[in-house]
Amino acid sequence: MADDLQTEIIDFLSRPQTHGISDAVETAETHISVIFLAGERVFKLKRAVKFPYLDFSTATLRQQACEAEVRINRLTAPDLYKGVRAVTREVDGSLALDGPGGAIDWLVEMARFDEETLFDRLAQRDGLDRHLMEVLADRIAGFHKTAKVHADGGGSGAVQTIAENNAQCFADYGRDIFDDATVGRLNHNTLAAVEEQAGLLDTRRSAGCVRRCHGDLHLRNIFLADGQPTLFDAIEFNDFFTFIDVLYDLAFLIMDLDHRGLRQQANIVFNRYLDVTGDGGGLGVIPLFLSLRAAIRAHVGAAASKAHSDPVQAAALTRDARAYLNSAVSYLSPPSPRLVAVGGLSGSGKSRLGRVLAPFLGGAPGARVLRSDTIRKRLAGVSPLKRLGQEGYSKEMTERTYDTLYEEVGNGVAAGHTVIADAVFARPGQRQRVADIARQADVPFDGLWLEAAPEIMAERVAKRRHNPSDATVEVLNQQLDYDLGEIDWTRIDSSGSRQATLEAGLQALQVKRAAN
Repeated sequence: MADDLQTEIIDFLSRPQTHGISDAVETAETHISVIFLAGERVFKLKRAVKFPYLDFSTATLRQQACEAEVRINRLTAPDLYKGVRAVTREVDGSLALDGPGGAIDWLVEMARFDEETLFDRLAQRDGLDRHLMEVLADRIAGFHKTAKVHADGGGSGAVQTIAENNAQCFADYGRDIFDDATVGRLNHNTLAAVEEQAGLLDTRRSAGCVRRCHGDLHLRNIFLADGQPTLFDAIEFNDFFTFIDVLYDLAFLIMDLDHRGLRQQANIVFNRYLDVTGDGGGLGVIPLFLSLRAAIRAHVGAAASKAHSDPVQAAALTRDARAYLNSAVSYLSPPSPRLVAVGGLSGSGKSRLGRVLAPFLGGAPGARVLRSDTIRKRLAGVSPLKRLGQEGYSKEMTERTYDTLYEEVGNGVAAGHTVIADAVFARPGQRQRVADIARQADVPFDGLWLEAAPEIMAERVAKRRHNPSDATVEVLNQQLDYDLGEIDWTRIDSSGSRQATLEAGLQALQVKRAAN
């Protein structure tokens, strides 16, 4: 009965006259909804279905789900979500939108936007530049900061449930698609990682890191609204998927970027988010979170492949599912951590080298870059690009900045993550202290010292815009008078092109060019 009724509703919503337009209505379907693109509006009908993770089986439940979808998504996309509309049965038996008759089903109404602004489309056109990725990370950080804390979700128990659900889904949908030994290795290593990180997962929950998150934060659920990254289509139908650790929410986006071969963009989002939030204590769970996200994509892809009637499309889905499975396995076995320090006077190019080296170092999504300029701004309680007054550069503030840098560097490598420490490191004692961190953690250390002609550094400093560093040419002139002492780090002449400096850095670190 419900199927017949929804078939009638789908036919009704597919007619241009229903919406008062002359152009054809476009439709898109998923296993839980049918979407109608009609002129300047989009309508989403939730299917009358029931799965273990959602229940849309009655009109009342679908109404509640529509209301929840609008309420939740207006937090990030208020202009996109217009409201909930009723499909009504009129006295003559016809259907209407918000008519005087009784409601028989419910729709989410949205404004229509240019699908070319979806981030998966932008990715295909190489449109995800550094600035856009940084703004996106800022948006996500802001969303997470204001999201309601839910200590009743997340933690090691919830993460173990996710791992167990994944294992069951591989058993249900993965046969004849995945290699049994690979699936078995993933399941074993995942549960071992959950056990290893259980204390940190529970500590993060107690610290308020489990919040109402987006839950489905991948590139296709982000678009540009008035030139700004905008999150939409957050999960509304199951709190288990959204009452999660904020880093697990972020991990979906990072994994999606990494899987598409966009490790640089993944690294930018990763570092910018941590710079803004200061949430560096969760580095230890990043490999597990990335693996869980890739595993979900793997078994969902396997299920879609088996359900697809087109053998060509089914084969493509199978290939992608297998690639996700391989990623899920590899995320749990990152390379051993290392510590790289990049020093040099203002304008030497050390910060740029640090950030462009990062995607090439360590496991996904690349090295954590800890920059003294950014840490100083965070300690001062301002955004990375806000200039500080003289008080921000007092002796006490500088000592506090370096102490925080050393602490976070140590925590990062202790968590098993490769770290790049970016600071002037003008004093021999500062260089020695960062090297000592690596020695105490028993990880490899490399120090890179960048240098260029004074006039080149001065020109670079004078041209700086939108940079966390507040250094001026006058500051550089003061630095040029420093007694740097003996520098036993690898010296790199950064007077040439940015590409030449990057290649010199990669060579010094014996790193291959490919980031993935």
